[in-house]
Amino acid sequence: MAIDRLPEHLKSRRTAEAIMAPSAILAGGAGASAAILVGLGLLPVIVAGLAAYGALVALRLPRGPRPTAGIDPKTLSETWRRFVEEALEARRRFDDVLRTASPGPVRDRLADIGSRLDTGVKECWRIARRGDAMEDGLATLDVQEVRADLVDLQRTGPGPTASERDEAAYRSTVEALESQIATAERIRSVAADARARLRLLDARLDEAVARAVELSLKAGDAADLAGLGSDVDSLVDDMEALRQGLEEASQASSP
Repeated sequence: MAIDRLPEHLKSRRTAEAIMAPSAILAGGAGASAAILVGLGLLPVIVAGLAAYGALVALRLPRGPRPTAGIDPKTLSETWRRFVEEALEARRRFDDVLRTASPGPVRDRLADIGSRLDTGVKECWRIARRGDAMEDGLATLDVQEVRADLVDLQRTGPGPTASERDEAAYRSTVEALESQIATAERIRSVAADARARLRLLDARLDEAVARAVELSLKAGDAADLAGLGSDVDSLVDDMEALRQGLEEASQASSP
């Protein structure tokens, strides 16, 4: 049935209300009346009425959720913000491709690929937020001062007259300082690795969009997009894996 092919956000009471709205019906009648007054024939009168009716119905239809809603690169530091901005720009270019594609199987397949790209952009946003938060946390830890404290402590030692309790406290303090340094180094390493990998993933995203532009112009059928779809799936899977790895690393680095 035709209704089964409608987007989910249109399968609602609001859609029915928009279609049956008296104002829309009146607008259709007004459009037809205006066409009659200027002396148009039957077919133009019908077209004018339907156009007026359809325009008002379209304004009242529920809007689907924006795939990138809630993504705000401006909340991130410059390095991580750039990754998200580039991903959003690539997605906008893909939308341009989709809008110019003729209706049919090729356009439907491009739309499916676009949905996966939406997931990729969201993953890029989540990765960037996690990486930015890790580096913010790292900035609050003065590693140089911790290293200096550790050197001073190790140079003086617990003292020649230290009791067992003093020696135990000394060892605990040394271990705590060493743990802080190790955590900071681990966070720095993970964040640097995430930046490098996300830079590569953004480049792959740009490449996928460029291929979509090329294929949309010469694809004979949806099967010609199979390779592009597989590459986008692989790209999104890699982004999800990177995001999960960052989350695990963040948990492991928590006190």
